[in-house]
Amino acid sequence: MGLRYHCVSFPGKKNPYVKTSFYRSLHLLRTLLATCLMGGLALLSAPLAHAEESVTLNFVNADIPSVVKAIGGASGRNFIFDPRVTGTMNIVSDQPVSKDLAYQILLAALRVQGYAAVEGNGFVKIIPEADAKTTGSPIDDKAARIGGDRIITQVFHLQHESSGQLVAVLRPLVSPNNYLGAYPGNNTLVITDYAENVRRIARIIASIDVPGSADIQMLKLQHASAVDVANLLTRLMPEASPNQMSPGTPPKLAIGVDARTNSLLLRADTPALITRVKTLLTGIDIPTATGGNIQVVYLRNAEAAKLAETLRALLAADSAKTAAQPAPSATPGAATTPGTAPVSAPVSTIQAYAATNSLVIIAPDHVYQSLRSVIDKLDARRAQVFVEALIVEVSTSVTAEFGIQWQDLSGLNRGGAQTIGGTNFGGIGTNIIGAAQNVASLNAGLNIGIVRGRLNIPGVGEVVNLGMLARALQDDQKANVLSTPNILTLDNEEAKIVVGQNVPFVTGSFTQAANTSTNPFQTIERKDIGLTLKVTPQVAEGGAVKLKVYQEVSSVVPTTSSIKSADLITNKRSIENTVLVDDGQIVVIGGLIQDDTKNGESKVPLLGDLPVIGNLFKYQNKSRDKTNLMVFLRPYVLRDANAAKRLTGERYDYIRNEQGAFLQENSTLLPPAGGPQLPQGEQPAQQPAASAK
Repeated sequence: MGLRYHCVSFPGKKNPYVKTSFYRSLHLLRTLLATCLMGGLALLSAPLAHAEESVTLNFVNADIPSVVKAIGGASGRNFIFDPRVTGTMNIVSDQPVSKDLAYQILLAALRVQGYAAVEGNGFVKIIPEADAKTTGSPIDDKAARIGGDRIITQVFHLQHESSGQLVAVLRPLVSPNNYLGAYPGNNTLVITDYAENVRRIARIIASIDVPGSADIQMLKLQHASAVDVANLLTRLMPEASPNQMSPGTPPKLAIGVDARTNSLLLRADTPALITRVKTLLTGIDIPTATGGNIQVVYLRNAEAAKLAETLRALLAADSAKTAAQPAPSATPGAATTPGTAPVSAPVSTIQAYAATNSLVIIAPDHVYQSLRSVIDKLDARRAQVFVEALIVEVSTSVTAEFGIQWQDLSGLNRGGAQTIGGTNFGGIGTNIIGAAQNVASLNAGLNIGIVRGRLNIPGVGEVVNLGMLARALQDDQKANVLSTPNILTLDNEEAKIVVGQNVPFVTGSFTQAANTSTNPFQTIERKDIGLTLKVTPQVAEGGAVKLKVYQEVSSVVPTTSSIKSADLITNKRSIENTVLVDDGQIVVIGGLIQDDTKNGESKVPLLGDLPVIGNLFKYQNKSRDKTNLMVFLRPYVLRDANAAKRLTGERYDYIRNEQGAFLQENSTLLPPAGGPQLPQGEQPAQQPAASAK
């Protein structure tokens, strides 16, 4: 039977404690065999707590819990084991070591086996290394005093470098099962790892987190314009452009402009870049050959003609101010040259060239530098405003009519004294007399009459002998009109959209007189009838939008074909006001709530008041019109090209889907009609596929 011995001996005494074990056997059997092999020494009763400061370690293929228990007894620490901690380890020391060093050797051996020790209040937990980062561990000040292979957590506050960029550098240095993270909010790093490794990483961070090798430098130009030079350097030097291979990485050379002092602000990764820029500026920043120079400035957004007027006004105001200042008095005793005139300042000229939307400036260097800084600020991209208008009109109309009319005209064709009479109510389309002349003139509804032949009325002609006419009508009409006109315009520019018809209205006529050869004519004025929206937006710096709005909804009242265009009646609802609304918010700019009720009754005196029978001698009509109209606006401020492109894409896809839903279904009897449809919109660029290695 093979036996393995695992001993902890203490020098200075004759083996006060000897412990033997049988590999992977019961504890009782291990104790008995060790006692026999050591010659019956009864030394097991000596407690481990009386061990001296030095111990000798000799563990070969020893069970991990047994080794931890033995060293824990020597160092006076309490251990808690995770059930997943299993296996064996080898620890051999030829010379005695201190109990603190024995504890450090145990932690190193556990780390080799894939386990970690996490210290708590009076105990040490032995757990798998992958779970160590989620348990409680010393942080910051307490962690800084701990060494060895104990798990700690430390927070590093960076002063110069970016925490997000340092993560990629430090990630390979942290144990695979431990944690490294960045918090960009306050530019910090959080690391949970073994104490010695955290200290090593701390030294690396201290070496990296230092000020850049080249600080920000300010180069003042004497003759050239700082704005023009900055644009030139940005185009010529590739280091000033962002790295396309790693988006988000700042360029190696950053160039800024201070227009007030006509200076360049430079920041570079290396001093060599600063030296290259200074070399270029030596040849650029030189005076021109004459007092005035000609410069051409190409504008990106502003209109050249309007900007030229503004700049000329600035120069005129500055010249007037200079002329108003008193000339300095001559120095007493100074000699003057006879016949010489004072030298006047060179004249500055600004002209606009509309073909290329550019400015041609003739001015001295210092004047051009001042103008160039103003041009750079005024030539900014103007914001655009997309305005959505929502016009909602809900109307209901209820009409009711009921009446009975009588007449007796049979005595017209008889000789002698005869009596005729009857009742007639209402106007054209409801009156019994009009119905007798033309039955087709009756309005819609239920019409019941009694006819007894025809009559010939002198001066009128032959009519139907209509003795009784009963009319009944109930008409309910509902309308829900929703209009959503949209319009896009530049900031401070008026935009107008009209959706409707151009209707002619007769304003005058001339009729040909008798025995004349003059041609008759009519004068006609055409007006837009429908929906009109005019908007002038003004975007404030804080994001609010001031809207000057004119909104009109008009329509032509339906009429019969006999009515001429000069007699047309139009309905019109308009709003003209100025409102202030935040970007993307909805505001109501006006509305109308109208409720019109009309009751009419025509009857024969006395007879119409009789109960029940009185309904045969009267005519009643009722109507009620109710209208609810509201107008809403919502502006969207588009400050860059991406916002305009995104909004256009959304509207384009919406109308394309509407067209697709409108396409007619296939029919077995009719050929497919098809129809126009917008092409597919622009799709986002796809990433190129990785080439096979």
